[in-house]
Amino acid sequence: MTAKPDPLQSRAVLLGVSRYSYLEDLPGVADNLPALAEAVCGPFGWGLDAEHCSVVAEPASLEEMLEPVSMAAMSARDTLLVYYAGHGLLNRQQELHLGLRNSRVGRGRTAVPYAWLREAITEGRAQRHVIILDCCFSGRALGSMSGPGSLADQAWIDGSFLMAAAPETGPALDPPGERYTAFTGELLSTMEQGVPGAGMWLTMDDLYGHLRSVLTSKDRPTPQRRTRNRAGELVWGRNAGYERSFKRPAHLLATSSAWPDPDRFLDASEFIHALGVVRSISGLTQRELSSNSPTPLSEGSISRLLNRDDLPHRWTKTIEAYLSSCGIPDDHIERWKAAWERLRAASNHALSTVTPATTPEPDSSRSLRSRFKAIGLRKQSPTKRSSH
Repeated sequence: MTAKPDPLQSRAVLLGVSRYSYLEDLPGVADNLPALAEAVCGPFGWGLDAEHCSVVAEPASLEEMLEPVSMAAMSARDTLLVYYAGHGLLNRQQELHLGLRNSRVGRGRTAVPYAWLREAITEGRAQRHVIILDCCFSGRALGSMSGPGSLADQAWIDGSFLMAAAPETGPALDPPGERYTAFTGELLSTMEQGVPGAGMWLTMDDLYGHLRSVLTSKDRPTPQRRTRNRAGELVWGRNAGYERSFKRPAHLLATSSAWPDPDRFLDASEFIHALGVVRSISGLTQRELSSNSPTPLSEGSISRLLNRDDLPHRWTKTIEAYLSSCGIPDDHIERWKAAWERLRAASNHALSTVTPATTPEPDSSRSLRSRFKAIGLRKQSPTKRSSH
């Protein structure tokens, strides 16, 4: 397993409830879901194909919430992301429940026990789990939270990275006049703007540290995390604020001066990173790029190209079609090809100059098997919407 999720073997399920019969509505949640789905599937997220990211808006029953999670858990082999935004409630035993449309304060049977969601998540074969909870929990639907255990403690899954939007003693916010909930809005902003001073890739620990700092500085609820088995090193996405060989433009204008300069790429990682930046500058989704391509170009091919760890071994029609669909002119594409040839030649030269390790004499007392180790692989509300 690498630090970056394999987009073909990973899945995401985004759950959200914004409308309630007996609790205060949370309009920001409705806008959270499509925006986060686009970000997770985009070049600065995991690059998932759309069919691998399920958006479950306004689930009205336990089955409607849990069945998509169960299906995703069974098909994911690398990483599973589960996100929930809505009202968080506590039953009399202080156990976390996730609100549904008809949930009521003090009636745990009207909401989904988090323990059941946790069971659905862990019944699959994914190697890693990322759980993001944008909710508060309390004895009341609105107001401060209380209880002997923290939200993160109650939501724990061994081997996972859990990020909770608020501490156990405070609410999560859906501020009036803001498009998104406070936590998810900052998460989306971080994916769009990046983290200045951080590396090319943002890990879950990078993301959490930045969100905690920014939200605390704005006097908003301080998020929590729980991580184990080095899950914090899992890559959340490319850092849009990373500056090395070029700067990401302040606004997305597909002009020649805005494109990354291939003559300045220093290594394969910059070449791959620049491919993602080009897509961002174009403002087009992977589906639109596929439809606009002058030659056949599938969304899966785009996803694989943007999520490579190394330089493509051959200059293919896929690279040319992708750059052309993004709006790169033909003469500029030739410069990209020249950059690929330069970096490829440098890589081959580096490999040819490596001194081979001395091969030890065979040991007849050891079997061949013992000499090798396998490497495993928008909205506003006239009333205050302070918590959920």
